[in-house]
Amino acid sequence: MSDMQASQLAALLQLSSPALPIGGYSYSQGFEAAVDHGLVNNEDSAGRWIAQQLNWVMAQGEAPAWILLFDAWSDRDWTQVAHWNDWFHTTRESQELRQETEQMGWSLVKLADQLNWGEAPARQQLLSQANIVYPAAHAYCVHALDIAKPAGLAAYLFTWLENQVMAAIKTVPLGEMAGQRILNDVRSHIPAVCDEAFSRAAHAPPRLATLAPQLAIVSARHETQYSRLFRS
Repeated sequence: MSDMQASQLAALLQLSSPALPIGGYSYSQGFEAAVDHGLVNNEDSAGRWIAQQLNWVMAQGEAPAWILLFDAWSDRDWTQVAHWNDWFHTTRESQELRQETEQMGWSLVKLADQLNWGEAPARQQLLSQANIVYPAAHAYCVHALDIAKPAGLAAYLFTWLENQVMAAIKTVPLGEMAGQRILNDVRSHIPAVCDEAFSRAAHAPPRLATLAPQLAIVSARHETQYSRLFRS
């Protein structure tokens, strides 16, 4: 990552920007329901919840899946692209999580197509994917923009982390400095999470784990929560 060119860094910053019109900050991934049910109620519990999701959920399932999708795009292996896209879609345990990844994925696909990111044959494959998921679309964009895989994964995880912190600020609620303390602490976990994800993705077969029952339950409950700020 130290050899990243300014043009690649600028592209990665654009892809990671909150201004990217894909709807990421419309969702809390169950965080709002965790607050509603008293699982999160202050800065410490918010930081603990977010760190656990990063280390126990993202590191073991979503992050290695992102790597496998990046490799499939790099190898032009459209069968593997479809396989891991479908695998990730199948692992979304609530309607809310499925709709989130579908909406964000398709929004990013349309943006990548309109901005001509990547070669035309690869974009056609991207557009042809049914129920394209967000990590598949994001991995495509990182590859199309010639960004190194480790940097792209770190940015993917940081974008997720920043979204969770924003959800905490709005729903607990927390002050801006409390949010920055959580962000400052939990972002230090990202290098280790990336290392674990690369190790899991390189294993034959890949060591992927998606068991997160509490997250699935609070996400499902969020769909019928009486009053909420975030989309279901």
